[in-house]
Amino acid sequence: MLVTGTSTVMARVWCDHAIGQKRAVHQRGGTMSTANDILTNPELVELGIAAQRHYEAGEPIIVKGADDRHVYLILSGLARVSERIKIDGAKHIQPGICDLGEGAIVGELSLYEAGPRSASVIAIEPCDVLVFDAVLLSEYLDNHPEQGYLFLKGLFAVLNARLRHADRRFGSLLAWGLKAHGLDQHL
Repeated sequence: MLVTGTSTVMARVWCDHAIGQKRAVHQRGGTMSTANDILTNPELVELGIAAQRHYEAGEPIIVKGADDRHVYLILSGLARVSERIKIDGAKHIQPGICDLGEGAIVGELSLYEAGPRSASVIAIEPCDVLVFDAVLLSEYLDNHPEQGYLFLKGLFAVLNARLRHADRRFGSLLAWGLKAHGLDQHL
């Protein structure tokens, strides 16, 4: 169910994203701003850029391969990013890559390019989510350059933290693979 309009309660939320670090905050002109502060601006709902949606546990928020242009902000609940991985021949697994809670931004790359989703995001408990039309959000941020700058600065901090986390996971996986195959003995 989509809920729009000024009656939507727009709580300002902190992002405790997948790797458990609090989002960096930018102090400017005596006010605190994060990407989430920009996204929870009630004006975005009033302008039709965002709408609140409820997802039940097990319901997909994003489906891998889908070609939509939406950005999502989790207001409450917990969702899991998962990827279908081919193991061998016809064997596949779908491991959870990470869990995202209150304040997490997902699907943010659709702000910059159209294309199929690279992973699925499933609600693992009931979730309330703000769903943004990425094209309209991008136009809004272009027309409000100070907010656009603060949003992008906060988003880059999130993407940087996610990339560092992915690098650590990749390194750990590589070390495990080398050890599992006895290749660490030859390095």
